[in-house]
Amino acid sequence: MMEWTQCYIGLGSNLGDSEQTLSDAMKALSNEPEIRHLAVSSYYQSKPHGPQDQPDYINAVARFETQLLPLLLLDRLQAIETKYGRVRAGERWTARTLDLDILLFGQQSIENTRLQVPHRWMKQREFVLYPLYELAPDLLFPDGSSLKECLSGVSDNGLIRLTPPSSLHS
Repeated sequence: MMEWTQCYIGLGSNLGDSEQTLSDAMKALSNEPEIRHLAVSSYYQSKPHGPQDQPDYINAVARFETQLLPLLLLDRLQAIETKYGRVRAGERWTARTLDLDILLFGQQSIENTRLQVPHRWMKQREFVLYPLYELAPDLLFPDGSSLKECLSGVSDNGLIRLTPPSSLHS
């Protein structure tokens, strides 16, 4: 029997009906047999990082337990992104229908050509830290730093909370 590992993923979209796309992606995740106890933060509207000539993003963070290994989880997330119209053109910080990023995989540190966990920029991104705080205010990162410490050093950058949190259970 595979062990269950608690994970956090970041969700983002700024093309199409972003809120519906995020909700649909969460339903797809909740239908995965190797994922349980799915909870989602509020949705937040945030300004884009990188080029500013694109729509604002809708972001959230999800927490769940999985029996999938990290790269298999990444494959599942990328399959969901593709299902909802994500096109990978090799450019960073461009408009997209759906972005699903593994933020934390238990207390593991992972670095390979396909995946870096903890997520490289999560500690500087208000659209990750604020929704993450809703789900786990006392969270400690693998390096021992706390979410509260990171949050105190980051501006909200005009972040707007759109919806109250909801839970999906599988």
